Amino acid sequence: MLLTRMYLNPRRRQTVRFMRDPQALHAAVESAFPPVPLDPGSGSRLLWRLDADGDERQLLILSSRTPSLEHLQEQAGWSAEQTWESRSYDQLLSRFARGQRYAFRLTANPVHTVTDSSGRKKLLAHVSVKHQTRWLTERADDLGVRFLTEGELFPGSGDPALDQTSAAAATHGGEAASEVAAAILVSCRETLHFRRGEQRVTLARARFDGLLEVTDVNRLRDALTRGIGRAKAYGCGLMTLAPPHQAS
Repeated sequence: MLLTRMYLNPRRRQTVRFMRDPQALHAAVESAFPPVPLDPGSGSRLLWRLDADGDERQLLILSSRTPSLEHLQEQAGWSAEQTWESRSYDQLLSRFARGQRYAFRLTANPVHTVTDSSGRKKLLAHVSVKHQTRWLTERADDLGVRFLTEGELFPGSGDPALDQTSAAAATHGGEAASEVAAAILVSCRETLHFRRGEQRVTLARARFDGLLEVTDVNRLRDALTRGIGRAKAYGCGLMTLAPPHQAS
């Protein structure tokens, strides 16, 4: 597996379009690879995420093949310098051990299923920080992790890692979960409307930042390579990890 990091020019018109139209960026990411289907036995899929931090726009792509991003550089990058790099992700996956702690970032589509009066089921988005956070924490066992609580992070004083995520959340209007359960900051909460062909699509997204502890190595590897939740084609589901005192 490869993790590719590309910086986009925030002043380019196409970058602005990518920020509000996940279908356009989905098509651009897909076209970075030859039209050869992924090996169904690999257990992985193409995942991507577009992060906005201040004036920085960073595209992350997790794939089993090396992407060719010249077209994206031409449309949304800088013409004089290549701004992407691909690195092996397998090294990180192979280093996991139970009890390790990481800072994490995840953009996801937190939804739930409801049944109407006629018995039909439909998906609805979670809209509050409380319910969006619960959507993630309820998946902890399946993800092979335990999300750390505020008491673990700073029993008597502030934790630098949490301070970083707090600052990031404040920049984007983020809020901390009000429950004692997990110290997770939720930011970049938005509902996007765009078109996929003739179909109109509504997508709710939220960004989660916090710290976790590995409880099941195999489950965590699976979650990182398969993605978390729905709307993976639209920039959701890719969780990235970093040492606790670094941004993920």
